[in-house]
Amino acid sequence: MPLKLIESTMINNVISPEYNEDGRALRRVRSFVRRQGRLTSRQQQALDNVWPIMGVDYQAEITNMEVIFGREAPVVLEIGFGMGASLVTMASQNPEKNFFGIEVHAPGVGACLASAEDENLGNLRVMCHDAIEVLNNMIPDQSLEMVQLFFPDPWHKARHNKRRIVQPEFAQLIRSKLKIGGVFHMATDWQPYAEHMLEVMSGAEGYCNLSENGDYVPRPDSRPVTKFEMRGHRLGHGVWDLMFEKVK
Repeated sequence: MPLKLIESTMINNVISPEYNEDGRALRRVRSFVRRQGRLTSRQQQALDNVWPIMGVDYQAEITNMEVIFGREAPVVLEIGFGMGASLVTMASQNPEKNFFGIEVHAPGVGACLASAEDENLGNLRVMCHDAIEVLNNMIPDQSLEMVQLFFPDPWHKARHNKRRIVQPEFAQLIRSKLKIGGVFHMATDWQPYAEHMLEVMSGAEGYCNLSENGDYVPRPDSRPVTKFEMRGHRLGHGVWDLMFEKVK
């Protein structure tokens, strides 16, 4: 598929509307702003050459993970992987697992695919679509070992807090996709959002906080430190990790 058609298809998928029984488009509060930006030549080349291999098109039907990856292995889902640096690192360091990434911005998808090609990865697949719709319509129940949500948009202003992706309904959607013993791992560098996540997840049925103190966990080795995070450390910014296990 030509580059422009691939990119257009991904972007159109991201903003696909939902409809009511009368055929009217429904407006849903989204947790992201659609910012496509300009593609570098490297990102363009990856979308052109690597997307047909590692890219997954959105479809509103349950998808078999074994078919997508061509093998049976534990699946780790990352929502909002940015430019994909940490996702590619994790996939490279854990060849025994399958990694599935969802990102709404085409430049990030292109960058991730380019890095994955450099690492010659066979255990990584990516989508460019709204993660809520993917979870609701494509991901089988009880199919994931881990769901990762690293540094989501905190929506700082109080009037925008409803846009934060971590809400009670979202926590239960994630729980339905996790296997028993599966883990929802979140990380943020914005303390008010960390407190919001902790409040939501502490009240979510069917989860157990893996923190010994009932709050945050030390950064696990499974989450690589990004350049963004290292810059934050130099500036004295904190980072909060939360890990909640599905227990029922």
